[in-house]
Amino acid sequence: MSPELHPESAQPASSSDRPRRVWPGKPYPLGSHYDGSGTNFAIFSDVAEKVELCLINRHGEEERIELTEVHAHVWHCYLPEVGPRQRYGYRVHGPYDPAQGLRCDPNKILVDPYARIFDGDFDGHASTYSYDINADEPGTGRNEEDSLGHTMLSVVVNPYFDWQRDRRPHTPDNETVIYEAHVKGMTMTHPGVPEELRGTYAGMAHPVIIDYFKDLGVTAVELLPVHQFLQDFRLQELGLRNYWGYNTFGFFAPHRDYAAATHTGDAVNEFKAMVRAYHAAGIEIILDVVYNHTAEGNHMGPTFAFRGIDNGAYYRLVDDEPMHYMDYTGTGNSLNVRHPHSLQLIMDSLRYWVTEMRVDGFRFDLASTLARELDDVDKLATFFDLVQQDPVVSQVKLIAEPWDVGHNGYQVGNFPPIWMEWNGKYRDTVRDFWRGEPATLGEFASRLTGSSDLYANNDRRPTASVNFITAHDGFTLADLVSYNDKHNEANGEDNRDGESFNRSWNHGEEGPTDNEDILKLRFRQQRNFLTTLLLSQGTPMIAHGDEFGRTQGGNNNVYCQDNEIAWMDWSLLEKNPSLHGFTKRLINIRHRHPVFRRERFLAGGPLGSDVRDRDIAWLVPSGKLMTQDNWDDDFGKSLMVYLNGNAITEVNERGEEIRDDSFIMMFNAHSEGIEFTLPTKDLGKRWKLLIDTADKDGYPTEETFIDAAGTITVPGRTTMVLKQVEPPEFDDAA
Repeated sequence: MSPELHPESAQPASSSDRPRRVWPGKPYPLGSHYDGSGTNFAIFSDVAEKVELCLINRHGEEERIELTEVHAHVWHCYLPEVGPRQRYGYRVHGPYDPAQGLRCDPNKILVDPYARIFDGDFDGHASTYSYDINADEPGTGRNEEDSLGHTMLSVVVNPYFDWQRDRRPHTPDNETVIYEAHVKGMTMTHPGVPEELRGTYAGMAHPVIIDYFKDLGVTAVELLPVHQFLQDFRLQELGLRNYWGYNTFGFFAPHRDYAAATHTGDAVNEFKAMVRAYHAAGIEIILDVVYNHTAEGNHMGPTFAFRGIDNGAYYRLVDDEPMHYMDYTGTGNSLNVRHPHSLQLIMDSLRYWVTEMRVDGFRFDLASTLARELDDVDKLATFFDLVQQDPVVSQVKLIAEPWDVGHNGYQVGNFPPIWMEWNGKYRDTVRDFWRGEPATLGEFASRLTGSSDLYANNDRRPTASVNFITAHDGFTLADLVSYNDKHNEANGEDNRDGESFNRSWNHGEEGPTDNEDILKLRFRQQRNFLTTLLLSQGTPMIAHGDEFGRTQGGNNNVYCQDNEIAWMDWSLLEKNPSLHGFTKRLINIRHRHPVFRRERFLAGGPLGSDVRDRDIAWLVPSGKLMTQDNWDDDFGKSLMVYLNGNAITEVNERGEEIRDDSFIMMFNAHSEGIEFTLPTKDLGKRWKLLIDTADKDGYPTEETFIDAAGTITVPGRTTMVLKQVEPPEFDDAA
């Protein structure tokens, strides 16, 4: 335990001349809440027969207070002499019958599910398990050892913080560019961040990091899990650590290890200060949240929170075998979204992070699990209803990872209208197209224009599609073009972990190479991926470091690599400045030109009798409109797209028509160059070359103009983007 975390205003656990004053308190809100004079404590348990609040002093001594006030299964009290930094836990007395799903154990001191911060650590000691871990038959026998001293403890926090003039950016969805990052990995090697701040919220808030994001042009930073999570004991035995953080047990607490603050309780203010700094820069903060399971694992796991408080309320148990847990997540358990108090926990947590911590949105890990009320994923699930009607949660960005590992778990395109989704089909299609897979052209066109086949039917917009090529889970962009196979040997599982089918291509040699031709092609392919991603309709998401070639050495599952394998290598920014500059150029083009970020789906054909009214035209390299035979062509590796900036049907926030330049995008995923004929003067007399991924910088250093009806050879594996500089000629007398 941290010795400096002594109570500021609590009595010591030892006896005193005056007995502890205990007032009834209130059953709402749950958790511990300091009001300036004292602290209210409230915890839910339907199965408890007795609940004790345990105050722990700086010496690890315990004072137990029996909670005698119970209202609607919420046990509560108010302690007028207890204030911030007071450490505490609970002991829940009740039935222990694992075969019936009952696992109360007062020998285990339990953390508060609603705690705002934690102190100490879980050390894996046998006392944290309610069964005998040394028994001949696993999971049998009773372990009555006291776990105090071997688990984390909850901490009362001071809720008051000076937000100054903080204002949320409220970036419109169609103007959003998301950057997925890791608090620790983003800053651990940055030379401009002071060493004592690296790997922390304060490090993320350092001006050098925020200025980097502003210069790049991203509008939202999506942080990998920052809720308090547990280090996996199995990984620790291997000398590894849980790096990603998908092992949550504290849904209201910022992960303590990411705080530079000396006092654990100050981690909350440090996180708030980070959010405030990003808002001042006009950048939103989105949290990757893990409400589908907790860190307690399966029936063989320890008892340190939910399991001992009310096992059947918080966890989904197997209906005819309640000793075991339903596992839709691959982690051993699933949160019981059929129970109102589990749903309350989720909704209370979401509201807290929006109202008190002021984050701007959430990405829900394995979100399909939250919609499993019976067995299959249900679009009418109570969780969706609660989010829809909630006046706070419904107004921030809601992004689903629309799948889990259970039956019928892949639900891309099936979430309710206010939700955005990680579009896994976008990732797969674009990867296949650029590695030259045949017959992907039609689907590539759909993904390029916002995936209307997935999202248009239930009144959703292109922005519902969060487009990505890479994310934390899988290869980096540089590795995607450098490895055919995963190389996860460092994870200690004989390379069995991680996805084996990555739709990747090493372009001739596996991993690092000195072959200049292969290296040039790899960088060209990275530029192709970035161009496709950032100029597609929808909401683009960049994985951290892809803008300058970050590599994980072929490891596509760095969840346990809390080291240089997974951290950002900022030296690559100096090594690959042109790739970084190219990414900035693409984001700038997207921001400046609304034709690439439409709020409504493109019509896909003529909007009127005149070609000037067409919002998009699909053309073959010869310059003619695509026919069905062209779409069905097995070759399917080249395409020309015309976007008409004068045919945008949306209006701006003042109700004014939106007008933009018009563009032509030419895609050639073939290995050889293809001659493209620019469309006739009906679409534009003269064009300027903006993007050429065959160029080492991704664009020409000198202005290059091309006349209509001329031809241009697009090299193999190349994207070109042209901007109209002279409007089309129309013969109005014709």
